[in-house]
Amino acid sequence: MTVWLEFEKPVLELEQKIQELKEHAAERGLEAQPELDELVRKAEAMRAEIYSNLTRYQRVQIARHPKRPYTLDYLERCFTDFKELHGDRHYADDAAIVAGTAFLDGRPVMVIGQQKGRDTKENLLRRFGMANPEGYRKALRLMQTATRFRVPIITLVDTAGAYPGLGAEERGQAEAIAVNLREMATFDVPIITVVIGEGGSGGALAIAVADTVLMFENSIYSVISPEGCASILWRDGKQGAKAAEALRLAAPDLVALDIVDGVLPEPVGGAHRDWDQAAATLKAALLANLDRLSGVPADELLARRAARFRRIGVFSEPDA
Repeated sequence: MTVWLEFEKPVLELEQKIQELKEHAAERGLEAQPELDELVRKAEAMRAEIYSNLTRYQRVQIARHPKRPYTLDYLERCFTDFKELHGDRHYADDAAIVAGTAFLDGRPVMVIGQQKGRDTKENLLRRFGMANPEGYRKALRLMQTATRFRVPIITLVDTAGAYPGLGAEERGQAEAIAVNLREMATFDVPIITVVIGEGGSGGALAIAVADTVLMFENSIYSVISPEGCASILWRDGKQGAKAAEALRLAAPDLVALDIVDGVLPEPVGGAHRDWDQAAATLKAALLANLDRLSGVPADELLARRAARFRRIGVFSEPDA
């Protein structure tokens, strides 16, 4: 099933016409290749133009695209011998967080990522990637294991936020997130975080206290969703586009604010257009950053990580 975002419709309608022309020409035995080639070039130019002038809210829509690659899709393409590990050893397993050991070009790593569902049944299981406390405690348990065995940690962020259900609050949602923030600051192995889709609030930050934080160019990272922000500020969630501009939640904004360290380019049209190309970009970035961090002494790694997060939010006022 093709999913159209409103701003994509002109190019997608043209692509539909191209497909209809191909079928018509094949049925009638007509030679239409020159015309088809010209229409394809026009569609590619139109898509490039659209995606070079995206608003922040359009990036929000792309980050939420239901065909966008998720954690399991990247695990399949970037890593080998992934062995999923389950449970927090206190309450339950949480399918909203997928975690386990794997190899990245022969290098052992611990991979932890938030996983959304592709259909209603899977989204009921995974709660659209919004983790319960046991999900964060599972992530913490496996990060502690990785530290014990001197294995780098890779986390993939893709969630609208932590799950807001009554049971989650009763089991200590805020405490689970807070403990992760505290403990991740102390792990003396390299930690790399990549925001692959939505990076929402404490639910994202709970697995993102890292030495290097990267984002795909059409992902977002924010303390609140645009719609939630609009509901609070203007009591109108439909003003999400206005809130997105104020929040400055897009990848270029966050690089400028020194909150993330780099932006990973996506295929023209978004990562959902070419999963393999997006995965190749992710793998190359992970390898480059693991190489850079692997030789850093543990005490220096911890000092750099602490300094990195202390810089966030620091500002100076001009002299009066």
